[in-house]
Amino acid sequence: MERVTVEVPGRPYPVLIGEGVLGELPGLVRGLGASAAAVVADGMVAEPWGRRVADGLAAGGVRATLHAVEPGEAAKTLAGVEAVLGFLESAAIDRQGVVLAVGGGMVGDLAGFAAAIWLRGVRCVQVPTTLLAMVDSSVGGKTGVNTARTKNAIGAFWQPVMVVSDLAVLSTLPDDDYLSAFGEIVKYAVAMDRGLGERLAADRDRLRSRSLAALEPVVARCVELKAGVVSADEREGGARTILNYGHTVGHALESASSYAAVHGRAVAFGMEAAARVAVELGRCDEGLLAWQGALLEPFGLPGRLPPVTADAVLAAVSRDKKSRGGAVRWVLPREPGSARVGEEVPSEVVSRVVRSLVP
Repeated sequence: MERVTVEVPGRPYPVLIGEGVLGELPGLVRGLGASAAAVVADGMVAEPWGRRVADGLAAGGVRATLHAVEPGEAAKTLAGVEAVLGFLESAAIDRQGVVLAVGGGMVGDLAGFAAAIWLRGVRCVQVPTTLLAMVDSSVGGKTGVNTARTKNAIGAFWQPVMVVSDLAVLSTLPDDDYLSAFGEIVKYAVAMDRGLGERLAADRDRLRSRSLAALEPVVARCVELKAGVVSADEREGGARTILNYGHTVGHALESASSYAAVHGRAVAFGMEAAARVAVELGRCDEGLLAWQGALLEPFGLPGRLPPVTADAVLAAVSRDKKSRGGAVRWVLPREPGSARVGEEVPSEVVSRVVRSLVP
């Protein structure tokens, strides 16, 4: 088992990664002194994983109630939050209680946001069941829901008290969900850690075949990288924006497709766009674009995407929630393992690159 500590000032928390760590969860929750537990699970994994978590807690002496939410981004709305809040109320979750988010990033965002605002904040444990959530959304405390036009526009920073990532649960993850998560993993390699990229290239066959021995150090390294950034910049005041590499156009693609685009594939597409922008502006050379492509290609990324128009993607880029003074700030790569944040890009360059990538 790997253990990474997210050193958020005043409230550090552990991230446990390994095969079988779900069995540790009842003891860990008891250790929090929780009076009751509300298990909020994605409907796709309520059986077996949500039920297993709830039953394990109950067997360990913690009163636990399970609530399944509709799968997919359609549940990440204010109406979805209201439904979860109603569940927390009926489950009698008080300030000594704890919310457990079991599922992918959607449930982590939704249940985390509900925990942040229920009784002005109750504890939350993230139990990711997708590779994407393990390496990204379960760590860092970003929670929230979508509007009709903008992804994650309504939310709060609310750090979990722990993250428990059991690699064994990935056995039920569909292939497309597993492989698309490497969009976020490659993001860390290109923007922050060349060595991770070299590991991905060397172990790509074992990673594609879901070798847990190959996967565990990759997940742990991604968490370490994110933990270091979050610890230094919890609320995305500056340095944390490096984690948004590929997300400017990636989120725009998701919005333009009414969230039909799979997040990891959208990020991979956004990384291609960002790297092409960087090449046009002279921030990096064609070699980096090729290196990035060579890391993405074995995992079928970016792959097939929902039909969208370039105009719709460009309109969504202009609404990027990380804009400052009306100007979109980009993360652009400089060399393998290094990127710069806060870059302004001329609109004509953005338009040219997006139109070259969107039919």
